Amino acid sequence: MISINNLTVSFGGFTLFSDVNFHISDNDRIGLVGKNGAGKSTLLKIILGINQPTSGKVMVPQGLNIGYLPQQMEHAKDKSVMDEALTAFSELYDIHAQIDAISAQLAERTDYESKEYHNLIVKLNELNDRVAILESESPESQTERILVGLGFKREDLSRQTSTFSQGWNMRIELAKILLRKPDVLLLDEPTNHLDIESIEWFENYLKSFSGSIVLISHDRKFLDNITNRTVEIMLGKIHDYKVPYSKYKILRKERMEQQKAAYENQQRMIEKTEEFIERFRYKATKSNQVQSRIKQLDKLDRIEIDEEDKSVLSVKFPPAPRAGQIVFKSVNATIGYGSKVIIDNVNINIERGEKIAFVGRNGEGKTTLMKIITKELYPIDGEASLGYNVDMGYYAQNQEDVLDKNSTVFDTLDRIAVGDIRTKLRDILAAFLFKGEDIDKKVAVLSGGERARLAMAKLMLKPHNLLALDEPTNHMDLISKDILKQALQAYDGTLVIVSHDRDFLDGLVDKVYEFRDGKVKEHLGGIGDFLERKKMENLNELERKAQINTQNKPESERAEKVSSNKIEEISNKEASKQSYLEHKEREKEKRKLQGKIDKCEKEIAQLEEDLKEIESKLSSLSDVGEIEKCSKEYESKKSQLDAKMEEWIELTA
Repeated sequence: MISINNLTVSFGGFTLFSDVNFHISDNDRIGLVGKNGAGKSTLLKIILGINQPTSGKVMVPQGLNIGYLPQQMEHAKDKSVMDEALTAFSELYDIHAQIDAISAQLAERTDYESKEYHNLIVKLNELNDRVAILESESPESQTERILVGLGFKREDLSRQTSTFSQGWNMRIELAKILLRKPDVLLLDEPTNHLDIESIEWFENYLKSFSGSIVLISHDRKFLDNITNRTVEIMLGKIHDYKVPYSKYKILRKERMEQQKAAYENQQRMIEKTEEFIERFRYKATKSNQVQSRIKQLDKLDRIEIDEEDKSVLSVKFPPAPRAGQIVFKSVNATIGYGSKVIIDNVNINIERGEKIAFVGRNGEGKTTLMKIITKELYPIDGEASLGYNVDMGYYAQNQEDVLDKNSTVFDTLDRIAVGDIRTKLRDILAAFLFKGEDIDKKVAVLSGGERARLAMAKLMLKPHNLLALDEPTNHMDLISKDILKQALQAYDGTLVIVSHDRDFLDGLVDKVYEFRDGKVKEHLGGIGDFLERKKMENLNELERKAQINTQNKPESERAEKVSSNKIEEISNKEASKQSYLEHKEREKEKRKLQGKIDKCEKEIAQLEEDLKEIESKLSSLSDVGEIEKCSKEYESKKSQLDAKMEEWIELTA
């Protein structure tokens, strides 16, 4: 269908692609993978004709309908969500206009046997066939179904697009592309602005999509669920594997090992042959054999090992300073902006060493609560506070706004670094793949992945015992994500992360807070447990609906159903009674222990204040007797403080 032939792209003395060839066939599901900067997005733009290659050609059949979703784009601001999405049917509306025009002509003409009349009939049939494809259901119902699937609430469809964030406007653009029913989908990081539920809906949609797909994504599970072919871009070359991403990783490793083994075997053979030639070159009795082996080497098809881009992140977070047992706590907190409440009655405890994920649909308050934790915002009502001795590092989602575009990579770190760490800035930047001239690049010219790495490097400048990360993996390539995940797994502090990347969260977090319908719900266990539980909850919702429907049945059927439900309910209550009592006892002990910890931390804080006052007093005294008296008081307070610190360590161990 689409053929890429001998494609070469060069600029500024740098070659991005060198003599690249591959073909996109009908029903292909291609995952385009490679490091940030390898040229994945550029290749999509060349296929579309937005960018032109230095040499080579891209052959696209005439009339092929291609849908393209870029990473960033301009959005309409003067229409409702529904009206903007309906612009996807401009082709359908044009076809209807053409059908009306042809029908009017046919009504007026009487040359039924002419070629022109016959051509009009053929054209009308073609247009009606196209309408049948595009209008299998009404545009309005198609549009509503797609928008709701992508996470919009029905009551939001009449809202102006200007009142939505960039992420939600990207969903509108994605909806428009899907509604056009293209033959080929070119998708550049489509899941960056989707939550977990929307990603699952989108996966199901793409599985039933009848056309071809070329997909750039850093979500491994998304790639595995959608693609059946992986095209890797590495150092300007293409490596094509007819398998999904996870199998590609295995096959790629096997290919490299086989290639290396074959290369080493050939090198040994060449070495022995050259040794024979050198040894018997001047012996007349061996001249024929020597010449034969020289010709053998000349004709030999020499094996070359594919170059690999082995540059990877080398991230290790500094050891976390010790914090109190409670890192963050909110009590009956109402959270929002001004008078607009986003979530209310928020009661959460984040304890030292926990690794927690905030998940939920966009706009449900995940980033807003993160701003409460970072003290960018304060609750409208209720309480929210960090715990004792908490030192927080924050990674914001909007790196476009946070990083100074006019600064260089080096200046970004140098501006905030203090002390001995300034001598290690180049090493830190090198660990995040900024080497040589890269450190002098302006932030404005960095790719999304490079900005993500730079922002993460800023967190390395100081040891933190709480890392608050808001969508840290957006724009990061798969290898960088794996390295970051390993570093976070080894991190000994507390982690709070907002993310929709299921693969990244899997095995990283041990508790999930779900944001939904203005509430926050705690789920113990990892992201896999949470997703499994959500499916169970959905079934429970169906059962509850079924129970409501039984109210409309005859009295005898309802009575039988109620009786059965009552027996089951009593049985469940008896079975869970003991477990409930044990849970209450554990909660009681936990609250009792926390009360002791809180009291101890208050006493420590007071003793530290007392010591500061005594130190200040000592510095101004001149009388020997007073100095001796204050010194004894200081030693007494110091002993009390040491004892309290020992007590605190025992309580929080």
